[in-house]
Amino acid sequence: MSESCKFKRYVWELPVRWCHWINMVCIVTLAVTGFLIGRPYSFGSSASSFAMGWIRFIHFTAAYLFTVSLASRVLWSLIGNEYAGWRAFFPFFTAKGREKMIKMLRYYMLVDKEVPETIGHNPLATTAYTALFALYMLMILTGFSLYAQHAPQGVMHRSLGLMYSLFSDQGMRLAHHFSMYLIFGFIINHIYSAWLMDIKEHGSEISSMFSGYKFTVHKEKE
Repeated sequence: MSESCKFKRYVWELPVRWCHWINMVCIVTLAVTGFLIGRPYSFGSSASSFAMGWIRFIHFTAAYLFTVSLASRVLWSLIGNEYAGWRAFFPFFTAKGREKMIKMLRYYMLVDKEVPETIGHNPLATTAYTALFALYMLMILTGFSLYAQHAPQGVMHRSLGLMYSLFSDQGMRLAHHFSMYLIFGFIINHIYSAWLMDIKEHGSEISSMFSGYKFTVHKEKE
């Protein structure tokens, strides 16, 4: 269909876009500072410069911001529009969703040449986002569990007691570290997929995360 037949539609609301970019900044910050915490390097001119202390402070601050952003996105999935709603993240629960997943999978496997148009996230993407959310939760829980060890029997330490039962200290660090590499893998695929869909659908997939608007072949219902 020609570009002249496409309609502009407001898809991604402001809170969704804010959470997306805040998460991006937090993940980059957490990854960089996390590597430095895992393999400390002396940046200061003396022991009193507190360089690694500041790196840890930035890491913890980004962790709190990331947690608030994630909680805000979960809240918005309950009160936002249909494209941000929690139902969109479980397409395999409905026959229509499973049908769309199969169509999208056939396209990714090069069986079909035409990409199925999806106004919001395509069903395979939302399934991946659900798995990503589980990874985020693992990162948050293991991260704060390690952090809480500075105050044994404190409120945070007691609240995360289950984590200390499930993981040893080293196991917790390994899970926290390994999850980061899984998130890196997702990011690579996420950027590629967004670029691919932008080219194939001509729906402003990438720019929509700045403006909120996408172009579709179906006119929005009044």
